[in-house]
Amino acid sequence: MLRAGIDNLPVTGSDRFSGTRESMTMKRIGISQEWLSADKRAAREGAARARADRDAVQKDIAEAEARLQVSMAYVDAWFATEALKLTTQTEHHLHEELNAAKSRIAAATGNSAEALQLLSAKGIAEDESEEVRQQQSAAMVSLQRWIGILPDALNKPPAFPAPEEWDYVARYPAVAGLKSDVEIARQSANVAAKERSPNWTWEVSYGQRTGYSDLVSVGVSIPLQIAPSQRQDRETSAKLAMVDKAEADLTEGMRAAMADYRTLTSDAARLQQRIERYQGSVVTPARQRTSAALAAYRSNQLALTAVFEARHAEVEAQRKLLALQRDLVRTQAQLNLKPIAQGGAQ
Repeated sequence: MLRAGIDNLPVTGSDRFSGTRESMTMKRIGISQEWLSADKRAAREGAARARADRDAVQKDIAEAEARLQVSMAYVDAWFATEALKLTTQTEHHLHEELNAAKSRIAAATGNSAEALQLLSAKGIAEDESEEVRQQQSAAMVSLQRWIGILPDALNKPPAFPAPEEWDYVARYPAVAGLKSDVEIARQSANVAAKERSPNWTWEVSYGQRTGYSDLVSVGVSIPLQIAPSQRQDRETSAKLAMVDKAEADLTEGMRAAMADYRTLTSDAARLQQRIERYQGSVVTPARQRTSAALAAYRSNQLALTAVFEARHAEVEAQRKLLALQRDLVRTQAQLNLKPIAQGGAQ
């Protein structure tokens, strides 16, 4: 620190405000420097580094959350598009069946009740398609909100391999943030402990007196601590208590991360089982029922409305299967993408 001033300047009498007439008047310039021990400097550097690391962790957490939300929006958009394809296919089939019913009426081989029933079914199918189209539009808007553009086409979502439990917990966003809080608390406690010893301040100054000898002054300032056990020790104890609290929060956060991992892996396993069971016991029989209904209709053994019912049941089964597959992919995406990126958490 630079210091400058005038000492012993007269303010009364004939010599007031004169810097040359009084022998004690002196122009002074000097420097002073607070001296920190190596331990204190290291402690303060550690605290500053811990705060910087926490900011980096917060950035990694924000990136992980954005990556997860983008993936979720993409998954929803892709499965909504696939569901729209199914309902559109139902509309197309009903259009063909309605035309066939009208042709049979014109040829006096059909009845109007069948045509009216198909017409009503066509209206229901169009409404279902419109509902799914609305859901697909909302999903695409959500995706655009994250990536900034509206894609022309979507590819099938990639596979999301699940990490090991220890890796998931170590990179869990809340755990990473709590780890940085623990480190900050420890470094702050270390700084408080080092601050118990006072900092010395060294000073040297040069004084000039007109017509008299110049002077050099050297000094040292040593703070006198009063009742350190009532002040510094209490502050250190408070910092150590914050360390205990941060460590307890970290332990609880790790337990929550383990519970989240086990819940997601359990959900993924159950969804996989449901998909396999549903595909074998519902979707495949529904597809076989449609094939049998078409064969019976072509041999004039079944009404056209029965063909529609079989096709509609098959489409509904496929839509339910899509919903289960979407839930599975969303769960797998959470397992893979919820943790921060590799190398982010230390």
